[in-house]
Amino acid sequence: MKVLVIGPGGREHALIRALAADPYVSDLHCAPGNAGISRDVTTHQIDAQDPAAVVALARELGSELVVVGPEAPLAAGVADALLAAGIPVFGPTKAAAQLEASKAFAKTVMAEAGVPTAMAKVATNTDEAAAALDAFGAPYVVKDDGLAAGKGVVVTSDRAEALAHAETCFEAGGTVVIEEFLDGPEVSLFVICDGTHAVPLAPAQDFKRIFDGDEGPNTGGMGAYSPLPWLPAGFVDEVMDRVAYPTLRDMESRGTPFTGVLYCGLAITTRGIRVIEFNARFGDPETQAVLARLKTPLGALLMAAATGELDDAEQLHWRPETAVGVVMAAENYPEDPVKGAAIRGLDAAEALEDVSVLHAGTTSNEAGEVIVAGGRVLAVVGLGADLHAARDKAYAGVAAISWDGAQHRTDIALKAANGQISVAEGSN
Repeated sequence: MKVLVIGPGGREHALIRALAADPYVSDLHCAPGNAGISRDVTTHQIDAQDPAAVVALARELGSELVVVGPEAPLAAGVADALLAAGIPVFGPTKAAAQLEASKAFAKTVMAEAGVPTAMAKVATNTDEAAAALDAFGAPYVVKDDGLAAGKGVVVTSDRAEALAHAETCFEAGGTVVIEEFLDGPEVSLFVICDGTHAVPLAPAQDFKRIFDGDEGPNTGGMGAYSPLPWLPAGFVDEVMDRVAYPTLRDMESRGTPFTGVLYCGLAITTRGIRVIEFNARFGDPETQAVLARLKTPLGALLMAAATGELDDAEQLHWRPETAVGVVMAAENYPEDPVKGAAIRGLDAAEALEDVSVLHAGTTSNEAGEVIVAGGRVLAVVGLGADLHAARDKAYAGVAAISWDGAQHRTDIALKAANGQISVAEGSN
């Protein structure tokens, strides 16, 4: 099977690594890729948000499956163009991708489908935002209604900060969704969908804040781990029954069946499971940790979803180890990342046992050096017998890599490893 992966980041590098391990995948390409991906497969420099360019490349390569990684190409209609050209694509149409592209749309679907989620109000101006903030009270949760690369959400106890974020969104021509705050630990669950049927992957947890102790501004994610030893029994089954399948049925009834990854961002609150958000693609950096453990051939699974042949009863096979991924970010991320620094120690880190280095914001300079080209630069994933061992592996890899101004969190999966995450009794 010939596969083309669309996207430039760490999620796509993880997909490339997993697809390359699939014996059914005979030819693998990526567009546009990054410096790390180009070490593994042939990359092609096209505009990933240009549907015509993606279709032309897929035809040129004879691709039998196109896997769209990021949200922006999906919102631009890349999947629609591929389907119109008769090329199987793993990723939702533009209409179905509204589950991520519009938080207000997602709230409407959840309300119709009876999916448990936070109470919310849509605000289009400052007065409406102020009224919604006062209605819900602190902590305040303000979300840009559109795509914001994981950084459009502000959670704060400072009303002025919350209102300022809303006003910034209004000034950019957008609207905001203001929600009640959800207590309890968060969980990410990826659900592979073919429009009707669905298969869950292993749950993961990511870390949104830039600094240790969940301090500082939100980022696209500073690390993740999987599986979650503290999850209540039956958690995944409940999410499938109460969240995934009702959402799929509602989308199908609208004439916009959802094919691809339904990313369920969840909170386990004192009142039970609540959906924080939906995404229409694999999450980053959770994908790096989750796919490090997957033994089932990924290409065959994604092709089955793309062609409507997914089996609800599919039993995925996983490595017994735990995976921990730590993101290394550029200086001054997320505000204004400093780019251009040469990265040292990549080969040394990759040579460590049970350690893999997945590139996100990297490119190569004229001297052939790998340099920083984005905010989140690398994800270093360690596999170990438990969370402590996996953390040790991941941080050994991080210690081998350096560049001027590099930053990372030191506490990824630490609370879970120390048994410090608890779920309220009766919340599942």
